[in-house]
Amino acid sequence: MTILYLEVTLRASWVHSLKEKRMILKSIVQKLKNKFNISVSEVDEQDIHQKIIIGIAGLCANSAQCDSTMENIITFIEDNTDAEMVEISKEELRV
Repeated sequence: MTILYLEVTLRASWVHSLKEKRMILKSIVQKLKNKFNISVSEVDEQDIHQKIIIGIAGLCANSAQCDSTMENIITFIEDNTDAEMVEISKEELRV
């Protein structure tokens, strides 16, 4: 078994309030949970309205499935939000 962990940093330069940020965040978090059956949450910078940092965790059968899932998640985020992807931290943990 392999645990995948992604930390994705997004920049939404057009956002001018925390309310706007929450709307974007809730949308992408719910879409990710429904599509991939993973745990998703905002993990840092909650008070900065133009920066969104999402933590994603999931369980995979093997390393190959983990890599494939990570790539699919990244592609899904790029396709489903107007925010610019600034940084991606990937981690795999064998259990």
